[in-house]
Amino acid sequence: MRVGVVILPQQRWADAARTWRRAEELGFDSAWTYDHLSWRSLRDEPWFATVPTLVAASTVTSTITLGTWVASPNYRHPVPFAKELMSLDDISGGRFVLGVGSGGSGYDATVLGTDPLPRAVRTRRFEEFVTLLDLLLRQPATTWRGEHFAAHEARMLPGGPSAPRLPFAVAANGPRGMALAARLGGGWVTTGPARDEADDRPDALDAWWRGVEDLCARFDKALDAVGRARAEPRRYLSVDVGRYALSSVDVFLDAHERARALGFTDLVTHWPRAAGVYAGSEAVLEAVAARLPSLG
Repeated sequence: MRVGVVILPQQRWADAARTWRRAEELGFDSAWTYDHLSWRSLRDEPWFATVPTLVAASTVTSTITLGTWVASPNYRHPVPFAKELMSLDDISGGRFVLGVGSGGSGYDATVLGTDPLPRAVRTRRFEEFVTLLDLLLRQPATTWRGEHFAAHEARMLPGGPSAPRLPFAVAANGPRGMALAARLGGGWVTTGPARDEADDRPDALDAWWRGVEDLCARFDKALDAVGRARAEPRRYLSVDVGRYALSSVDVFLDAHERARALGFTDLVTHWPRAAGVYAGSEAVLEAVAARLPSLG
């Protein structure tokens, strides 16, 4: 099972460059960053743009997979975004994965001055977003119209190095999102069921893992419905919703073993921060990294 790390885009690049290089040096398989304009409790802290950060990260690394965790249509249109993705695919030498989700109801949902959308509308918008991105990245010219997005003779030349297009890792817990992941995703992303993260009782954690197992079974059925092999797409688990995996080496190893048993191909944790959300020690991160070759 591969292990990835999310690096929040909070540092000035002179410092952030060292973090991205270090992720590769430590042997992590993938490195991701959030695609937000601001995020939860960190809204008033430094926060840099996603695409420039990933472009810069691609120039200071050479082998690690890079990606968005996760992009959404909250403030993006598929046509200009597809051009950015094509460029990221090219600059990274085909190392980029688009993590993509429907977008929540947080700050990014209203930053453009629009009203929050009901969940059903966000789901339909997400389906259009991914469908149009898929078309744009597969062909040199696209004309298409939906309820939320349209493209008129949108050119995508010369295309990226990944064929037929860069891979999508589709975040979804609901049936329509899972169906979309099964149809168009090179991978499926889940954060597991909603959980009170302040509740650290063992039985609450066990219940969260049982919820993850249930989601895996639902995704299996979504794959069956489109006639796709269950082993084909990658399966990504954002494990820190259950408990911060890098709070200790033992906590990480427990999460790793549980995720492997459920058939996940990729476990994703977060680079430790000094305080607040994902607070932890880089010593634990380095100790976990030292165990990665033996974990497989």
